[in-house]
Amino acid sequence: MMMKILAILNNRCPNCEKGSIFDKDRGLINLSIPKMNKTCPSCGFQFVKETGFFYGAMYVSYALTVAEGFIWFLIGYFLLGLSLMTNFLIIAAIALLLSRFNFKISRTIWIYIFYKQH
Repeated sequence: MMMKILAILNNRCPNCEKGSIFDKDRGLINLSIPKMNKTCPSCGFQFVKETGFFYGAMYVSYALTVAEGFIWFLIGYFLLGLSLMTNFLIIAAIALLLSRFNFKISRTIWIYIFYKQH
């Protein structure tokens, strides 16, 4: 189970857990949408099953963003005593900063949900 979680966090292929689902990022600050590989560079597993396959990943991304915002709200409001407006601005900044991470991890989770081992 722990190996699957590490593979998901590292955006690895669900079939071989070696190949990368996403093309390598170029540079530390890259604001473009991450580019997915069509197949695993290691085992040839096809990531995209059909047109529109990743629409459901938007729900996963939404859930991640809500969870991150809620966690920050609890920390900021109750532990740090920040105002609601300050919390709102920080949550908006966190959502923006983590958008690339959420995009990649939500698609990876979505692939793993529908992966069937042979």
